[in-house]
Amino acid sequence: MKNAASAPEQDVPVVVAPFDTDGRYRLVHLRGVGWEPLEREEFDVRVRQVFPDIDFDDPEQVHWTDRPGKWPKWHPGEA
Repeated sequence: MKNAASAPEQDVPVVVAPFDTDGRYRLVHLRGVGWEPLEREEFDVRVRQVFPDIDFDDPEQVHWTDRPGKWPKWHPGEA
């Protein structure tokens, strides 16, 4: 994965780092909070905690580095 700690796009409240097929999380940068590893089920809830009125379909509010809306396939029992 490229260096997710590099500066995210200017003025974008949410930046989702590149897809990593080895885990069940994607790193998500929340402006004013920092980077957090989030699962698909956590993403909407956590983003809405920080940005209650965010439009997930607006690329000026949520920037996906790659594979918009996609998450790694993870199966319970995997390490």
